[in-house]
Amino acid sequence: MKTKASNFDKKFDDGANIIEHLDLSKARRPAGEQKRINMDLPVWMLDALDREARRLGVTRQSIIKIWLAERLQATR
Repeated sequence: MKTKASNFDKKFDDGANIIEHLDLSKARRPAGEQKRINMDLPVWMLDALDREARRLGVTRQSIIKIWLAERLQATR
């Protein structure tokens, strides 16, 4: 179902559900494709990651991604 951009923007700004107006079959992640990896970490490190993730209100995976991204950006 098509809608005018101004109507779409208003619905979005009002917090309405706009999913019906999106073609998700063409959606892509802005950072490109992802690839799954496995990593072995010591238990103390997992515990520390989990504590920090809880403190920030994110998942363990998110805190790892955040910290890796920060480190990689700092080395540029």
